[in-house]
Amino acid sequence: MKHTIVKQVGKVLLSGAILLGPIGCKDFLVEKAPSNLTPDNFYTIPDHAEAALAAVYDNLRFMGDGSGIFSSNWQMLEAPTGTSITETAQNSDLNNLYGLVYDGNTQHIVNYWNGWYRVVAQANQTLAKVPGITPMDAAQKTKILGEASFLRATAYFNIVRLWGDAPLITKPQTATSDDFLPVRAKQEDIYKLIVDDLTVAETAGLAWTDVSGRVNLAAVKAQLARVYLTMAGQPLNKGAAYYKLAADKSNEIITYANANPANINLFATYEDVHKESNKNKVEHIFMLQYNTLVAANPMDNMYPNFKPVTSNGVGGTGSTVPTPAFYKSYEAGDIRAKDQVGYFYTTYFTNGTGAPFDLGAPYIFKHFNRTANGSPGSTPTKNNNLNVPQIRYAEVLLMYAEAQNEVGAPTQAAYDAFKRIRDRAGLTTPALGAYTQATFREAVWRERWHELCYEQITWFDMVRLRKVYNETTNGFDDFVGHINKSSNQALQAKHLLFPIGKQELLNNPNLKTQNPGYPGI
Repeated sequence: MKHTIVKQVGKVLLSGAILLGPIGCKDFLVEKAPSNLTPDNFYTIPDHAEAALAAVYDNLRFMGDGSGIFSSNWQMLEAPTGTSITETAQNSDLNNLYGLVYDGNTQHIVNYWNGWYRVVAQANQTLAKVPGITPMDAAQKTKILGEASFLRATAYFNIVRLWGDAPLITKPQTATSDDFLPVRAKQEDIYKLIVDDLTVAETAGLAWTDVSGRVNLAAVKAQLARVYLTMAGQPLNKGAAYYKLAADKSNEIITYANANPANINLFATYEDVHKESNKNKVEHIFMLQYNTLVAANPMDNMYPNFKPVTSNGVGGTGSTVPTPAFYKSYEAGDIRAKDQVGYFYTTYFTNGTGAPFDLGAPYIFKHFNRTANGSPGSTPTKNNNLNVPQIRYAEVLLMYAEAQNEVGAPTQAAYDAFKRIRDRAGLTTPALGAYTQATFREAVWRERWHELCYEQITWFDMVRLRKVYNETTNGFDDFVGHINKSSNQALQAKHLLFPIGKQELLNNPNLKTQNPGYPGI
């Protein structure tokens, strides 16, 4: 982690050097070189605060960075779910994730740990240094600190769900810091920081929505609802009181959306979900920002292997494709499983714009960019500038339905939220009276699996519920013992947490033991 912190300090200082402008040669000989900026002398003007925050946002894209041949970091959260397989099989670490035999040497896992702690390091720097910048507009400062708090909370929310007890660092580190080799904090303490940070963000004066892609009030409230929903379940088991908090927080967004449907709503069609022109709008409450001038889109690993679905001709990696069992588990008539209409495609057009051809299997269409890849009658831009969704309004509706049901029983409002998801899918929903609390619970879970698939959400559902969707029975198995259809391997208790990277354990003896079930050092 020390390398992480040094790199992030360097990044924000570079931004500051650019803002300060050129210095004459004579001045350079008698004055301190601008390249010798440090965290102590950099944060002097409001632009420095904006640059520091921009560095936190930039670090979020580590999820899309490469993790060996034909693979991206985000696949760590998809391969173990059992809803996808790989056609390439050339990345041994990715194969180990699919086969449930990963360990502390698996590159994706190492990259995730380093990536989230880079976000923490840069957010800590922003939160520590920006308050001292004067003069600076108070509202601007409060918003920046609110956004940084949200991003730090997001980092720790992922860290605690992936590794359990973990280092809890809240201040910038140096080689002389007391916590330079930190111990692992208890999950309860990490969740307290997460809630505290999100509460700060919620009162920071953020707008409800932000088409620029910055953190907004709806995103903060949605993240709080996610946190409460997770705390209600495993491993903290806080129960009904936290389900109520999750329901109430989700309902605040729903209430706003009902009054402002042009700002927050479900898109009318699934095509709208992956249109470049809809980035950061309506259903997309928060997204990872992508532009090919800055970073290549990471979802290209969902392209089918050696098939000409883009203007580039034959290509693609096929390193994340749906299992036939999951694709077939959608209800008859579900639009989400309809070719090129929902979240999958089984045909496309040669080189993006030519004659239609059969792909021979279903592939993931949810992140497919027609604008970049081409479609009949349109000229492809060849620049995949599609953002990657992190929070959609569809999830907010399903969080409310689930949480409200757990408070006592399915209410009309919970049913209405659940039914909106099914209505868009073209499905008939039984009347409210046909459900018990137990049957409504599993009905909402099924919708989460089918609506939120391939968005790095399903794994976290599996862990907090200790349940996994069974595509054959259409019911739910206990997590431990469930057989993944992707590998025919059973999930074990150890898989509830990921291992800590072997090198991290070697570098920091205060981390002490590896997570249960994985090889130590």
